[in-house]
Amino acid sequence: MYLAERIAGWAAKLSFDNIPVDVIEEAKKRVLDSFGVAIGAFYEEPPSIARKYAAYTTSSKYPATLWGTTLRSAPDHAVFANGCAVRYFDFNDTYLGKEALHPSDNIPAILAAAEMIDADGRSVIEGIVAAYEVAGRLADAYSIRAKGWDHVTYIAVSSAVGAGKVLGLDAEKLTHAINIALTTNNALRQTRAGELSMWKGCAAANSARNGLFAAILAWKGMTGPSPVFEGELGFFNVAIGGDKFDLPVMGGENGAPFKMLETSIKYWPVEYHAMSAVEAALKLRERIPDFDPRKIKRIHVKTFDVAYKIIVKDPEKWDPKTRETADHSLPYIVAAALLDGHVWLDTFRKDRILAQDVRDLLARMKVEVDPEHDKLYPKGIKNTIIVEMDDGRVYEESSTYPPGHFMNKLDRKGVEEKFWKLVRDKIEENNAEKLIEMVWNLENIGDIGRMLRLMEVKK
Repeated sequence: MYLAERIAGWAAKLSFDNIPVDVIEEAKKRVLDSFGVAIGAFYEEPPSIARKYAAYTTSSKYPATLWGTTLRSAPDHAVFANGCAVRYFDFNDTYLGKEALHPSDNIPAILAAAEMIDADGRSVIEGIVAAYEVAGRLADAYSIRAKGWDHVTYIAVSSAVGAGKVLGLDAEKLTHAINIALTTNNALRQTRAGELSMWKGCAAANSARNGLFAAILAWKGMTGPSPVFEGELGFFNVAIGGDKFDLPVMGGENGAPFKMLETSIKYWPVEYHAMSAVEAALKLRERIPDFDPRKIKRIHVKTFDVAYKIIVKDPEKWDPKTRETADHSLPYIVAAALLDGHVWLDTFRKDRILAQDVRDLLARMKVEVDPEHDKLYPKGIKNTIIVEMDDGRVYEESSTYPPGHFMNKLDRKGVEEKFWKLVRDKIEENNAEKLIEMVWNLENIGDIGRMLRLMEVKK
């Protein structure tokens, strides 16, 4: 059996009735979290550009809602616009395996597929769980960033599976959807190298859009190149230099847990490997009596190899000039947390990023990999911060499982608090309350579009 067939066969058999209750609960949390971060980013430039583009196709026969509006557009265009909003603040959930990715990038594609055919909430949950499982298992199997490919390559495959599941594709058609999605959507890692551009927050949305497109084509009878992984000119031989991998077990097989349970919700809007550094920095700041950052002699940060490679080693991470680079800069994030005593959306305003007090603190900081921290990854993301004051006092704090980590889960209340903080000034309170109620009752919702239109942003 080819790998695409193996994935498709598992997904075709997945049924809501066989999904554990705790997995369903976490899926609902991810939906509400995605809505919150998307509305929070509604007025930012990349999501706004994407919505303007999507507005050209509001006469689609099978439309999907542009979140934050009452407009409906061609489903693939809506997925791109909604996906840009979900990802822009880098505040949506995360999975860490050999590859790190954001599985909620799949959710806009799955909800658009549901709107297309008036699918119900049970189908949506099936699609989300399927997409999360595929993304997580691929991330566990092989790190493609080492070969120069971006992790969103895997999102194209998982979105095709999740959307295809909602569209009711059988195993054969799901296989074709995977074949089309992977053949056409290998994304370059340049997206996340050097000074980061707006595309950093749009690349996954593009993959999800193309995953839905592949699923729709397969739904209508289009066949795709096979075998897409194992073929002479397939993914294994061309994209990863002859390496091979398999997915020996997937959620529900022989009691295997679902990957949904190992995904983490972000508590602060930073690249996930820096999440524990934020917690450590904030705790450290509280501990130091009469804290004055001007009296810091030096800062020593101990991290792990993956974090160092992604959010430390590039020169631009020590001299960020854009929001996209700053929220992927461990040095900047630590400096801002120590200086301001909080990390939120305003942490990444351009005037804050370029401020002199930040630059002064960066000059007194060093970051290095600690082999002991490395041993904990990917289950733990330990960062340690040591601050030496000019009077000789030394303070140290570490964090491994920050709030929202799957080992330190947010409950419904925590997810709702984050949601309200992001949307309170943008959505009518009554609509937001109804939206929350519908999400927690998702398996009984018949009109997905009605739920999505509750997100309309106040004029």
